[in-house]
Amino acid sequence: MSRLSHSHRAAPRKADDAYLRELGYEPVLTRRMGPFGNFAISFSVISVLSGCMTLYGFGLNTGGPSVMLWGWVVVGAMVMFIGAGLAEVTSAYPTSGALYYQAEQLGGRKWGWYTGWLNLLGLLGAIAGIDYGAALFTGAFLNLQWGFEPTPGKIMLIFLCILALHLTLNLFGVRLVSILNSISVWWHLAGVTVIVGALAIVPSHHQSADFVFREFVNNTGWSSPLYVSVLGLLLAQYTFCGYDASAHLSEETTDAQVSASRGIIHAIGWSWLAGFVLLAGLTFAIQDYAGTVGTATGVPPAQIFLDALGMAGAKALLLVVIVAQLFCGNAETAAASRMVFAFSRDGALPGSQLWRQVDRRTGTPRKAVMLSVVCAAVLALPSLYSPVAYAAITSINVIGITPAYAIPIFLRVKNRHRFKPGPWNLGSWGVMVGTIAVIWVAFVTVLFCLPQTRPDGGALATVDTFNYAPVALLVVLALAWGWWHKQGSTYEVPAQNFDRSTGEYEDEVV
Repeated sequence: MSRLSHSHRAAPRKADDAYLRELGYEPVLTRRMGPFGNFAISFSVISVLSGCMTLYGFGLNTGGPSVMLWGWVVVGAMVMFIGAGLAEVTSAYPTSGALYYQAEQLGGRKWGWYTGWLNLLGLLGAIAGIDYGAALFTGAFLNLQWGFEPTPGKIMLIFLCILALHLTLNLFGVRLVSILNSISVWWHLAGVTVIVGALAIVPSHHQSADFVFREFVNNTGWSSPLYVSVLGLLLAQYTFCGYDASAHLSEETTDAQVSASRGIIHAIGWSWLAGFVLLAGLTFAIQDYAGTVGTATGVPPAQIFLDALGMAGAKALLLVVIVAQLFCGNAETAAASRMVFAFSRDGALPGSQLWRQVDRRTGTPRKAVMLSVVCAAVLALPSLYSPVAYAAITSINVIGITPAYAIPIFLRVKNRHRFKPGPWNLGSWGVMVGTIAVIWVAFVTVLFCLPQTRPDGGALATVDTFNYAPVALLVVLALAWGWWHKQGSTYEVPAQNFDRSTGEYEDEVV
């Protein structure tokens, strides 16, 4: 069946596979994920035990406790607007392609093309960033346990082992991924409870509420408190990433028109609450601010655990965090691989015939999983040679994925008379919510590109302090532009004739 332009009539709640056919796709993936599993994958990808922990040191230097806590409240509220706008569009177009398919339907092929490339490179950067962060925390744990020296080469080896684990788990099919994500939800909630509980009960000394909610710290080199406070919002904005996973797994979710939308909203809401509790618990438990910032472990939360709980307690809580990060990376691998599959299904990637294949036994796009993991490994390789490479990886993630969230919402607002909402919708509030979401994304995209640390000596930037986000954005857009002119402007969408006996599509085009 050819993927045809969807007629924009109202989309009432319909049988999943029948509605997918109306959208122009033959169902080929296996629907084994329920509503909770769909919520769980976005909650696992946001992963407050990954984002908040990895970026906590950044927050200590860039605004300090007050900016971290109040920034989390403000950013969480704005991300709810983005999530609501995205959930409304997802209800109308619940496909694995998610953002790019939505953009194409609402704005045309070129809008979809650029959205797809931004989203894809953001997702691949996310796997690299999450798993490399897990490798850093693993190195810190091994340092405490056995005196392991976390050199760049050793961290890279740990990183590759983590990628191999996620590759293996994702090859078994969506049912295992769904089970692991369901466990992940309870692990995250229990982990936050255990960490905050231990930090509240065990230490004899705690910081005051005045310190936690009003203390401002500026170790960036910039003199403007307003500028530093705005930069400090990045801790929360970096963490609130990846909730499009619910949309990418919609073709494997039951009652997808509603379940995927609710999955996005619930994942953001519960992460907003859990993240605030976690950040407050960590900050109340700081024993030595300067010592935490300059910790020999390289991981400020590990130093908080050490100072507050001792060696045994610190190692136990680090393990809780590392397992949560492993859950997060596994969920992100699943989401990215579905984007690779969907983009290839429409012939938009080099070698699309290979990456769109589906395994007959598991109903999983296994080659798309493999490509996602290999690309993530390649993106992280510069970390062997450059101390700022990890920040560049994170930049590729957020600078690609955040604008991609706004494009379908912007097109839904712009073409509001063409848009026919699905069963989960915002009613008359849709345009207002979408407009606020787009304005916020424009603001934070600029924010991502600003210099974050001013080096000594008055220079605006050095190799070690340069913000690679604008470079990452230009590279992503250049890749999308180049491939569009080579392939996209003339490519024809492959026919959706799928042979279940081989797991392959026919190569004819229409």
